[in-house]
Amino acid sequence: MGMVSFISTVPSLVSLIPSPSRAASKCFLRHSSTINCKIEADYDHEDRLSRRHVLHCFGATIGMDLIARSSSLSEVANAADLIQRRQRSEFQSKIKGTLATALKGNPELTPSILTLALNDAMTYDKATKSGGPNGSIRFSSEISRAENKNLAAALNFLEEAKKEIDSYSKGGPISYADLIQFAAQIAVKSTFLSSAIRKCGGNEEKGTLLYSAYGSSGQWGLFDKQFGRLDAEQPDPEGRVPQWDKSSVLEMKNKFSAIGLGPRQLAVMSAFLGPDQSATEALLASDPEVLPWIQKYQRSRETVSQTDYEVDLITTMTKLSSLGQQINYEAYTYPVQKVDFSKLKL
Repeated sequence: MGMVSFISTVPSLVSLIPSPSRAASKCFLRHSSTINCKIEADYDHEDRLSRRHVLHCFGATIGMDLIARSSSLSEVANAADLIQRRQRSEFQSKIKGTLATALKGNPELTPSILTLALNDAMTYDKATKSGGPNGSIRFSSEISRAENKNLAAALNFLEEAKKEIDSYSKGGPISYADLIQFAAQIAVKSTFLSSAIRKCGGNEEKGTLLYSAYGSSGQWGLFDKQFGRLDAEQPDPEGRVPQWDKSSVLEMKNKFSAIGLGPRQLAVMSAFLGPDQSATEALLASDPEVLPWIQKYQRSRETVSQTDYEVDLITTMTKLSSLGQQINYEAYTYPVQKVDFSKLKL
């Protein structure tokens, strides 16, 4: 019985190895990166191993080695992806904390922040795939338009928050596009929490517990993943966003329809359409297509969990906040500093 063993890198043995009269080849993986290939044969002194058998085993060895190496590379790629996800998640959490703290000290800006986020997204044009929540509303020529009146204070507020966020960011400054949409998220969460506190007779501790137990925090997953919007380099075209306080319900419906939304989404976004949600809903209720949804969400807001209202609002916000956007899922990541073990004194 004769044997030839190949381990990962095989030298040229074609002219040196005996040839079998009855040869059997076996290839197997030993450990994670060592591949053995053996040819077993009964032979007499006059027989020689054929060139074909050697090449066959050599090819199998190389193939299995490539598979092992590609698996190793895949593991490295997955590890890098996990690191980037953690970096983005940690940065996003800090952003939310900064915005929540800032907004808590300026609750009167909540309605304006909601409208700011809506109007930035409403510049989306379905035909040309342009506009959308791209931060273009930050430009003076756009924030000064009639539909954006009274929103400058909200923008200034976010610019101050941006300075703080950029000061601790390790992966570059946050885009205005992301900043505006996440500010709207924090504003919406604050209204949900305020509603829970009110239902608990003004007891903040009980209201917070109620919101934690019955609120819709778990519904924000897809919204949070859309993190990495790019800022526009110039203002979006005029005439794409209505003046909500001067628009008829039909005009509002037409605008929502133009971006792929309907009466249901118009009704659930009533808080975004002006500072007085009750007045906006009274106007929207005059339309027979919108009325059933207004009534549905009003009933929902009176329940303990207000699930229907919160879930539909989050779903609509998620769609609006991604219109026309290509998300950079590597945004805000940064190289991990390597440890020089030679400098460690162990």
